[in-house]
Amino acid sequence: MTNAVTRHPDERELLHAAFRSFDEAAQTLQQSYSALTARVEQMDLELAQSNEALRRQLCDNEAMRVHLDGILESLSTGVLVVDDCGTINRSNRAAEALLGATDAELRNRRASDVLAGPGLGLCDRPQRIGQAVVSISRVPLRNDSGERSGHLILFQDITRIYQLEEQLHRKDRLAAMGELIGRIAHEIRNPLGSVELFASMLQRDLGEQSSAKRYAQQISQAVQSMDRLLANLLLYTRPVRMARGWHLAEPLIGESIKLAAHAITKVPVEIRVDIGREVGVIWCHDGQLKQVLVNLVVNAVQAMPNGGVLSISLHQETPQVPSMPAVRLTVCDSGIGIDPAHRSRIFDPFFTTKEEGTGLGLAIVHSIVEAHQGRIEVESTLGQGTSCSIILPHPSIGGDPTEVPVRARNESESGDAHPVEHEVALAEEWSHE
Repeated sequence: MTNAVTRHPDERELLHAAFRSFDEAAQTLQQSYSALTARVEQMDLELAQSNEALRRQLCDNEAMRVHLDGILESLSTGVLVVDDCGTINRSNRAAEALLGATDAELRNRRASDVLAGPGLGLCDRPQRIGQAVVSISRVPLRNDSGERSGHLILFQDITRIYQLEEQLHRKDRLAAMGELIGRIAHEIRNPLGSVELFASMLQRDLGEQSSAKRYAQQISQAVQSMDRLLANLLLYTRPVRMARGWHLAEPLIGESIKLAAHAITKVPVEIRVDIGREVGVIWCHDGQLKQVLVNLVVNAVQAMPNGGVLSISLHQETPQVPSMPAVRLTVCDSGIGIDPAHRSRIFDPFFTTKEEGTGLGLAIVHSIVEAHQGRIEVESTLGQGTSCSIILPHPSIGGDPTEVPVRARNESESGDAHPVEHEVALAEEWSHE
């Protein structure tokens, strides 16, 4: 009994010690749990902050991607993104429009094959894609570390620059040719007047039945024909002074078609006329503009030896220079088109591809349009036809047709109050280029 009682206090003490150790361990565990809970909460907060930062970064990256895509698609320069193997990975709308293919059609194709299709190459010289003139170049594409990761092929549309350079070269070339032609024409015209005078005197003095009188008449007719040709040469070299005014568009175009009827009736031609309601009148010299229209219509008909569609349209032109409105008068045919090798020379005097042509028709057209302070744009595709557009200044769209005409740019600045107006013979030379 005594031993049991003795052992009992020891066991109680051990039990108390065990409970104390358990309490201490539980307290330590509670502290660890609290610390762990706090750490987890801290990590949850940090993770939430990281997720929010990542979400913002992804949003920023997506916004930047969309922005860069918008910039790429808005560029007027065509862009092909090509990898190190020469395979296209991406293209923008400008490149797709120039190449006539979608992004899906261009992807995974070799850039060299895509360029070889329309006969293009990587060079800065002007190259034609359809009606556009482009320069094609290649620049390296680098990643963030500066290492090359492919390259970009750039299509720069230089159509307008090319046209302006071509116009400048043409003006210089025609100015030199015009000076020479003008001098020659004057030298020839002077003795022609004497020949015409003597031929008229012979006709008067010879009897009605004399065969010599018929010869004199033929001489006179030949001299008159040469004089008309020389008049055209002088018109080209020094455009006539003319007073412009408002002229109703529909009658002017209709009369021009009638003047070209002799050529139109030779082949089956369907004529389509489209005059915009916003352009009822044209600011021009009516006789000279008829000359331009007749020459263009005859050229268009001659380009359709088997017949076709002749379209004449007149609409307001979107001005390239603010506050300078203009109209676009277009003569379009569905004929054989112009050989690209001849396109830069079609306005040169005496250049023609026709056996009976003298090559003055379009040269005169160019001269008259220049005198009107306008410009000419020609688009042509072999086998499909040609479109010749004349862009003329239009000081007041829908203005008063009775307004007093202003003096043309090419009038003499000597103060002449009565500018001379010449009516050019419209039926003298139909086989021009």
